[in-house]
Amino acid sequence: MKLSAELKAFQGRIGHTFSQPELLARAVTHSSMASVHRDDNQRLEFLGDRVLGLVMAQALLEGDRAASEGQLAPRFNALVRKETCADVAREVDLGAVLRLGRSEMMSGGRRKLALLGDGMEAVIAAVYLDGGFDVAQAMILRLWGDRIGKVEADARDPKTALQEWAQARGLQPPTYVETARRGPDHAPVFTIEARLENGETESSTAASKRKAEQAAAKALLDRLEGGA
Repeated sequence: MKLSAELKAFQGRIGHTFSQPELLARAVTHSSMASVHRDDNQRLEFLGDRVLGLVMAQALLEGDRAASEGQLAPRFNALVRKETCADVAREVDLGAVLRLGRSEMMSGGRRKLALLGDGMEAVIAAVYLDGGFDVAQAMILRLWGDRIGKVEADARDPKTALQEWAQARGLQPPTYVETARRGPDHAPVFTIEARLENGETESSTAASKRKAEQAAAKALLDRLEGGA
């Protein structure tokens, strides 16, 4: 099978040249495009999630031999969550080579967090099947890069931390209110305000409600703790 020029360029961006190019072609094929179910990337996504998890678990264990399971778990979750996979996918421009059906194309599928995250997991599986675990591990560690070393700071979930801050002071849990939404239906941008019952608020804007809530919670918590 011959790869398109775009997929050949993508190989360069991830640092792996496939001996079985059909694996890469399948990894970038969304179910909306596949002619039969087995041709899409869903099964590869399932495998890639597990390969990524093993690589990150090992990296965390080796990177901090004194950390407890309770310390490692949130770091692990931060590294393997869909948002992180999608961020890596954007860095290697996976969206440009995704094969999507017309409906997904029209709805901005190349920018969707879920499609990018799933696609990145499928690419990991394709590399694993093509080159073996060591090759896949090397690619993952290279693409995730500094995220692994900095994950301790990123692993603290801002919404949970803000709720704990409030409860420790006898306050009700924070609420999150959508105060604005703009942009087309296929690529909305949300503004969310985090509110505490004592009147403290902070707002943030992002391409998903979850990210906007997390960012608003972090902004509010940073200000509250900075003033403590």
